[in-house]
Order: sequence, then structure tokens, then C-alpha cells
Amino acid sequence: MALPNIVILISGRGSNMISIIEAVESGTLAVNISAVISNRPDAAGIDYARKAGTTTQVVDHKAFDSRQSFDQALAKTIDQYKPDLVVLAGFMRILTAEFVNHFKDRLINIHPALLPKFKGLNTHQRAIDAGEKEHGASVHIVTPELDDGPVVLQARVPVLADDTAETLADRVLEQEHKLYPEAINKLIKDLEPTD
Repeated sequence: MALPNIVILISGRGSNMISIIEAVESGTLAVNISAVISNRPDAAGIDYARKAGTTTQVVDHKAFDSRQSFDQALAKTIDQYKPDLVVLAGFMRILTAEFVNHFKDRLINIHPALLPKFKGLNTHQRAIDAGEKEHGASVHIVTPELDDGPVVLQARVPVLADDTAETLADRVLEQEHKLYPEAINKLIKDLEPTD
């Protein structure tokens, strides 16, 4: 049976993308990464993906005059690869509702918080400021509402008394790298046709 196709979108170093590529290489994740696409030509993750033998493309958002025209070009590029899942791995763009709906139920994101808490940015500092005892990461289905779709899986870490946003972020990121391949595994099992 053909492996499910995934396309990964990145904007930077792509540490979550790297954990997904490593999971595929080690045999713990059975997917075909058909492409890694970045909106930034200088994204370090693109070099890593290329060296790993993955097809890469850049759709530079600066080359477009509106969010809408960028999203349309990006969707067209992704569609060439016929993905079963589109995986946002540190893709730092707010996507239009049109884009999200085009990939309805096939677009996933990882967010550094235990959703529905702490949507948006600066989640680690906000968790510390709120006196949270636990923090973590969530993989969720993307909906037009920011950080709002159904949660697929979560990983939790304790918030320690001497934590800074940086130390907490490091521990959460470590969990993200395990969580994302697990969540993709869970989702592709749901995709598999049943007899």
C-alpha cells in the first residue's frame, strides 16, 4: 500500500520538521514526505531537508502583494504533491480562511501550550505569569480561528519554580519533537482505508 503523503511547511530552522524526517528515517513514522516548502528563501530548515534528500520549494511571501495571493500560490504549490496531510512546523504566517478551508481536516499545527490555554504568542512567559503548574504542547487540526481547532495530542511538562521562559521553552520543545511524529502517526491511522 502506498504511504500517506505529507507536505511540511516551515519558516525557519525547522526543528520539528527535523524530528519528523528523523522519525521517517528511523522507521517509526510511515509516511512519504513529498515536499518541504518554506515562505523564506533563507530558512535553515530548507538546507537540512535538501541534504536529507527531500524535495524542497520556496514560495516567498515577499513576492506577493497580498496575503490572499500568497496563500493561493502556496495552495497551488502544495496541491502538486497531493498531500494527505499538510504539516505546519514553525510556519510563521497567519493563513487565510480560504487556504485553511481548502485543506480542511488535512492541515495540522503544533502549538507550544496546552490548548485551549494560551493561544497566540509568548506562551511560555504567559504560563509562568499565570502561575501554571503544567505547560506543554498541542498538535491540533487547523481551523480559520487561530490556534483553535480540535486537539489531536498533547504533551505536558511541569512548570518549575525557577523556570524562565527560555528554560520552559527548551523542555516544551523537547516534547514537541516526540509529540509531532506521534500525532502524525495517529492521524494517518485514521486515514487508512478499513477493509
